[in-house]
Amino acid sequence: MAVVIVSRPRTALVIVPTYNERDNLPVLAAALMQQPNVSLLVVDDRSPDGTGAVADALARQYPQRIEVLHRTERPGLGRSYLDAMRRSINRPFDAICQMDCDLSHDPRHLPDLLAGLEHADLVIGSRYVAGGGIVNWPLRRRLLSRYANVYIRLVTRIGPRDCTSGYRAWRREALASLPFERFGAEGYSFLVEMLYVACRMGRRVSEVPITFIERRQGESKLSAAVLFESILTPWRLIARPFRAMV
Repeated sequence: MAVVIVSRPRTALVIVPTYNERDNLPVLAAALMQQPNVSLLVVDDRSPDGTGAVADALARQYPQRIEVLHRTERPGLGRSYLDAMRRSINRPFDAICQMDCDLSHDPRHLPDLLAGLEHADLVIGSRYVAGGGIVNWPLRRRLLSRYANVYIRLVTRIGPRDCTSGYRAWRREALASLPFERFGAEGYSFLVEMLYVACRMGRRVSEVPITFIERRQGESKLSAAVLFESILTPWRLIARPFRAMV
Protein backbone atom coordinates (compact mmCIF):
# COMPACT_ATOMS: atom_id res chain seq x y z
CA MET A 1 0.00 0.00 0.00
CA ALA A 2 1.45 3.33 -1.06
CA VAL A 3 2.00 6.00 1.55
CA VAL A 4 0.87 9.46 0.49
CA ILE A 5 2.78 12.29 2.14
CA VAL A 6 0.79 15.50 2.33
CA SER A 7 2.93 18.58 2.87
CA ARG A 8 1.90 20.99 5.61
CA PRO A 9 0.39 24.26 4.32
CA ARG A 10 3.04 26.97 4.27
CA THR A 11 2.43 29.76 6.77
CA ALA A 12 3.29 33.26 5.58
CA LEU A 13 3.60 36.74 7.00
CA VAL A 14 3.08 39.47 4.41
CA ILE A 15 4.81 42.76 5.19
CA VAL A 16 3.11 45.79 3.62
CA PRO A 17 4.64 49.26 4.09
CA THR A 18 2.09 52.08 3.86
CA TYR A 19 2.09 55.82 3.38
CA ASN A 20 -1.23 57.46 2.51
CA GLU A 21 -2.96 54.23 1.48
CA ARG A 22 -6.16 54.43 3.56
CA ASP A 23 -8.39 53.52 0.58
CA ASN A 24 -6.23 50.69 -0.75
CA LEU A 25 -5.32 48.97 2.52
CA PRO A 26 -8.78 47.56 3.37
CA VAL A 27 -9.09 46.10 -0.14
CA LEU A 28 -5.69 44.44 0.04
CA ALA A 29 -6.26 43.17 3.57
CA ALA A 30 -9.63 41.63 2.67
CA ALA A 31 -8.05 39.74 -0.24
CA LEU A 32 -5.19 38.46 1.90
CA MET A 33 -7.51 37.36 4.70
CA GLN A 34 -9.30 35.09 2.22
CA GLN A 35 -6.14 33.00 1.98
CA PRO A 36 -5.53 30.45 4.75
CA ASN A 37 -2.30 30.53 6.75
CA VAL A 38 -1.56 34.13 5.69
CA SER A 39 -1.02 36.93 8.21
CA LEU A 40 -0.41 40.62 7.56
CA LEU A 41 1.98 43.11 9.13
CA VAL A 42 1.20 46.71 8.16
CA VAL A 43 4.12 49.11 8.58
CA ASP A 44 2.84 52.67 8.56
CA ASP A 45 5.15 55.66 8.24
CA ARG A 46 2.94 58.23 10.03
CA SER A 47 0.57 58.60 7.05
CA PRO A 48 -1.12 62.03 7.14
CA ASP A 49 -4.29 60.58 5.60
CA GLY A 50 -4.99 58.31 8.58
CA THR A 51 -3.82 55.02 7.12
CA GLY A 52 -2.45 54.06 10.54
CA ALA A 53 -5.91 54.32 12.13
CA VAL A 54 -7.40 52.24 9.33
CA ALA A 55 -4.72 49.62 9.93
CA ASP A 56 -5.50 49.57 13.66
CA ALA A 57 -9.19 48.99 12.89
CA LEU A 58 -8.28 46.07 10.64
CA ALA A 59 -6.09 44.62 13.38
CA ARG A 60 -9.06 44.71 15.75
CA GLN A 61 -11.21 43.03 13.11
CA TYR A 62 -8.63 40.24 12.60
CA PRO A 63 -6.83 40.13 15.98
CA GLN A 64 -4.88 36.94 15.32
CA ARG A 65 -3.88 37.71 11.74
CA ILE A 66 -3.29 41.44 11.27
CA GLU A 67 -0.90 43.60 13.28
CA VAL A 68 0.43 47.11 12.85
CA LEU A 69 3.86 48.62 13.30
CA HIS A 70 3.71 52.40 13.62
CA ARG A 71 7.09 53.81 12.72
CA THR A 72 8.17 57.13 14.20
CA GLU A 73 11.77 57.17 13.01
CA ARG A 74 13.13 58.38 9.69
CA PRO A 75 10.69 57.37 6.91
CA GLY A 76 11.56 55.34 3.84
CA LEU A 77 10.65 52.05 2.18
CA GLY A 78 13.97 50.38 3.02
CA ARG A 79 13.83 51.36 6.67
CA SER A 80 10.22 50.23 6.94
CA TYR A 81 11.10 46.80 5.60
CA LEU A 82 14.18 46.48 7.79
CA ASP A 83 12.24 47.30 10.95
CA ALA A 84 9.49 44.85 10.05
CA MET A 85 11.86 42.08 9.02
CA ARG A 86 13.92 42.32 12.19
CA ARG A 87 10.68 42.01 14.11
CA SER A 88 9.53 38.98 12.10
CA ILE A 89 12.49 36.71 11.34
CA ASN A 90 12.37 34.85 14.65
CA ARG A 91 8.65 34.21 14.56
CA PRO A 92 7.11 30.84 13.61
CA PHE A 93 6.31 31.58 9.97
CA ASP A 94 7.61 29.52 7.07
CA ALA A 95 7.75 32.49 4.73
CA ILE A 96 8.15 36.25 4.98
CA CYS A 97 6.67 38.11 2.01
CA GLN A 98 6.88 41.62 0.61
CA MET A 99 4.01 43.34 -1.15
CA ASP A 100 3.01 46.89 -2.13
CA CYS A 101 -0.22 48.35 -0.77
CA ASP A 102 -1.31 50.14 -3.94
CA LEU A 103 -3.05 47.03 -5.40
CA SER A 104 -0.42 46.67 -8.11
CA HIS A 105 0.47 43.26 -6.63
CA ASP A 106 -2.43 40.87 -6.97
CA PRO A 107 -2.82 38.66 -3.86
CA ARG A 108 -4.00 35.85 -6.13
CA HIS A 109 -0.40 35.37 -7.19
CA LEU A 110 0.77 34.81 -3.60
CA PRO A 111 0.17 31.02 -3.57
CA ASP A 112 2.42 30.72 -6.64
CA LEU A 113 5.22 32.59 -4.87
CA LEU A 114 4.86 30.43 -1.78
CA ALA A 115 4.83 27.24 -3.85
CA GLY A 116 8.09 28.35 -5.45
CA LEU A 117 9.79 28.26 -2.06
CA GLU A 118 9.78 24.46 -2.25
CA HIS A 119 12.93 24.80 -4.36
CA ALA A 120 14.14 28.36 -3.69
CA ASP A 121 15.13 30.67 -0.86
CA LEU A 122 13.65 33.72 -2.55
CA VAL A 123 10.84 33.83 -5.11
CA ILE A 124 10.25 37.03 -7.08
CA GLY A 125 6.91 37.91 -8.61
CA SER A 126 8.27 38.83 -12.02
CA ARG A 127 6.88 40.99 -14.81
CA TYR A 128 9.66 39.93 -17.16
CA VAL A 129 9.48 36.15 -17.39
CA ALA A 130 7.17 34.19 -19.67
CA GLY A 131 3.60 34.77 -18.59
CA GLY A 132 4.33 38.01 -16.74
CA GLY A 133 3.01 41.38 -17.78
CA ILE A 134 2.10 44.98 -16.97
CA VAL A 135 -1.30 46.67 -17.16
CA ASN A 136 -1.96 50.43 -17.51
CA TRP A 137 1.61 51.63 -17.87
CA PRO A 138 2.48 54.09 -20.67
CA LEU A 139 5.20 53.09 -23.11
CA ARG A 140 7.72 55.48 -21.49
CA ARG A 141 7.27 53.84 -18.08
CA ARG A 142 7.55 50.36 -19.58
CA LEU A 143 10.79 51.23 -21.34
CA LEU A 144 12.22 52.87 -18.21
CA SER A 145 11.53 49.76 -16.14
CA ARG A 146 12.86 47.38 -18.77
CA TYR A 147 16.09 49.28 -19.29
CA ALA A 148 16.54 49.79 -15.54
CA ASN A 149 16.49 46.03 -15.03
CA VAL A 150 18.89 45.42 -17.91
CA TYR A 151 21.19 48.10 -16.46
CA ILE A 152 21.12 46.54 -12.98
CA ARG A 153 21.85 43.06 -14.33
CA LEU A 154 24.74 44.29 -16.48
CA VAL A 155 26.39 46.21 -13.65
CA THR A 156 25.86 43.69 -10.84
CA ARG A 157 26.04 40.45 -12.87
CA ILE A 158 23.07 38.94 -11.08
CA GLY A 159 20.65 36.68 -12.90
CA PRO A 160 17.00 37.53 -12.07
CA ARG A 161 15.15 39.37 -14.82
CA ASP A 162 12.97 41.52 -12.56
CA CYS A 163 15.40 42.98 -10.03
CA THR A 164 13.11 45.84 -9.05
CA SER A 165 9.95 43.88 -8.29
CA GLY A 166 8.68 44.47 -4.78
CA TYR A 167 6.52 41.32 -4.77
CA ARG A 168 8.68 38.68 -3.06
CA ALA A 169 8.52 35.63 -0.83
CA TRP A 170 11.46 34.53 1.32
CA ARG A 171 12.13 31.40 3.29
CA ARG A 172 12.28 32.80 6.79
CA GLU A 173 15.63 31.15 7.51
CA ALA A 174 17.16 32.56 4.33
CA LEU A 175 15.93 36.06 5.13
CA ALA A 176 17.26 35.79 8.69
CA SER A 177 20.73 34.96 7.35
CA LEU A 178 21.11 38.31 5.55
CA PRO A 179 23.33 41.04 7.07
CA PHE A 180 20.62 43.59 7.86
CA GLU A 181 23.06 45.94 9.54
CA ARG A 182 24.87 46.42 6.23
CA PHE A 183 21.91 47.59 4.16
CA GLY A 184 22.09 51.29 3.35
CA ALA A 185 19.54 52.01 0.60
CA GLU A 186 16.37 53.74 1.77
CA GLY A 187 14.05 53.87 -1.23
CA TYR A 188 13.19 51.32 -3.88
CA SER A 189 16.91 50.62 -4.31
CA PHE A 190 16.63 48.63 -1.10
CA LEU A 191 14.99 45.91 -3.21
CA VAL A 192 18.03 45.75 -5.49
CA GLU A 193 20.42 45.76 -2.55
CA MET A 194 18.67 42.86 -0.83
CA LEU A 195 18.56 40.84 -4.04
CA TYR A 196 22.23 41.47 -4.81
CA VAL A 197 23.34 40.38 -1.35
CA ALA A 198 21.13 37.27 -1.47
CA CYS A 199 22.61 36.28 -4.84
CA ARG A 200 26.18 36.87 -3.68
CA MET A 201 25.53 34.76 -0.59
CA GLY A 202 24.47 31.88 -2.82
CA ARG A 203 20.78 31.94 -1.97
CA ARG A 204 18.57 30.19 -4.50
CA VAL A 205 16.45 32.74 -6.38
CA SER A 206 13.60 31.94 -8.75
CA GLU A 207 10.90 33.95 -10.49
CA VAL A 208 7.22 33.29 -11.12
CA PRO A 209 5.12 35.35 -13.52
CA ILE A 210 2.76 38.04 -12.25
CA THR A 211 0.60 40.65 -13.89
CA PHE A 212 1.51 44.04 -12.45
CA ILE A 213 -1.37 46.53 -12.39
CA GLU A 214 -0.65 50.25 -12.08
CA ARG A 215 -2.07 51.78 -8.89
CA ARG A 216 -5.78 52.61 -9.11
CA GLN A 217 -5.95 55.16 -6.30
CA GLY A 218 -3.52 57.55 -4.65
CA GLU A 219 -0.21 58.93 -5.91
CA SER A 220 2.92 57.12 -6.98
CA LYS A 221 5.89 57.32 -4.59
CA LEU A 222 8.35 57.41 -7.52
CA SER A 223 10.40 60.63 -7.45
CA ALA A 224 13.55 62.10 -8.98
CA ALA A 225 15.47 61.30 -5.79
CA VAL A 226 14.33 57.66 -5.97
CA LEU A 227 15.43 57.41 -9.61
CA PHE A 228 18.82 58.96 -8.81
CA GLU A 229 19.39 56.51 -5.96
CA SER A 230 18.43 53.64 -8.26
CA ILE A 231 21.06 54.69 -10.79
CA LEU A 232 23.85 54.87 -8.19
CA THR A 233 23.00 51.78 -6.14
CA PRO A 234 24.34 49.07 -8.52
CA TRP A 235 27.75 50.79 -8.64
CA ARG A 236 27.79 51.28 -4.89
CA LEU A 237 27.09 47.58 -4.42
CA ILE A 238 29.88 46.30 -6.65
CA ALA A 239 32.33 48.84 -5.19
CA ARG A 240 31.92 47.44 -1.66
CA PRO A 241 34.06 44.39 -0.86
CA PHE A 242 31.55 41.60 -0.45
CA ARG A 243 33.47 39.95 2.37
CA ALA A 244 32.73 43.05 4.46
CA MET A 245 29.01 42.52 4.00
CA VAL A 246 28.68 39.01 5.43
